[in-house]
Amino acid sequence: MDYRNAFAISASGMTVEKTRLDTTAVNLANVHSTRGPDGKLFRPLTVKVGEAGASFAAGFTQLQGAVLRGAEVVRIEEANVAPRMVYEPGNPDADTKGYVAMPGVNQVTEMVNLASALRAYEANVVAMNAAKTMALKALDLGGPQ
Repeated sequence: MDYRNAFAISASGMTVEKTRLDTTAVNLANVHSTRGPDGKLFRPLTVKVGEAGASFAAGFTQLQGAVLRGAEVVRIEEANVAPRMVYEPGNPDADTKGYVAMPGVNQVTEMVNLASALRAYEANVVAMNAAKTMALKALDLGGPQ
């Protein structure tokens, strides 16, 4: 059994979850941003994840007809959400009625995404450690008694 496959699959999952954690951090950091360097309102980011492509799975063996593949980030895109209108008449970005457009970042959703990504990352670490333990036990089987 080639344990590198299990390591590669877990590593791809950890990479995806790290990207989800990073985008969540960016969204939370910009929750009160009225405009970015380009002058436009920040739009929350979402991570689109898919099965790893053929290049990733080229070296994998088949297990009962199923090709073992990891995950990969397909793209990071801006969410199509309406901005929150907050009444702040003293803000220089306020409109004539005193409302300021804030990014449509939902803090509760972002915290749920954060917890979910963290747990999925931990699950990939556990799977990698299990594969490592199995590989070490397999080496012990063939060694001197």
